[in-house]
Amino acid sequence: MISKPDKNKTRQRRHARVRGKISGTSERPRLNIFRSNKNIYAQLIDDVAGVTLASASTLDKDIKDPENKTAASAQVGALIAKRAVADGHKVVVFDRGGYLYHGRVAALAEAARENGLEF
Repeated sequence: MISKPDKNKTRQRRHARVRGKISGTSERPRLNIFRSNKNIYAQLIDDVAGVTLASASTLDKDIKDPENKTAASAQVGALIAKRAVADGHKVVVFDRGGYLYHGRVAALAEAARENGLEF
């Protein structure tokens, strides 16, 4: 019998492999992405202290009525970048969370770059 691999388990395995190689500090926090079917979440994380420095998601009140999920992701990227720059974090390490750099993840990353984050 042929069984399909669980996509979320393979993503988690990919993410764990990448997390072994990258880490966020207070000078250069990690920009972590989590994508669900309806929403997308972004966090700036200092892994040394174990704290979240800033966060944004499609559930925030600042996200205006998007036409699709990719546009919503771009708004989240712009919002997390504005919050990060306001806190004094301009350079970050991008952690795509095991997702492919395509679609919503790429839209969030590009919007974050356009609004002042460097990675």
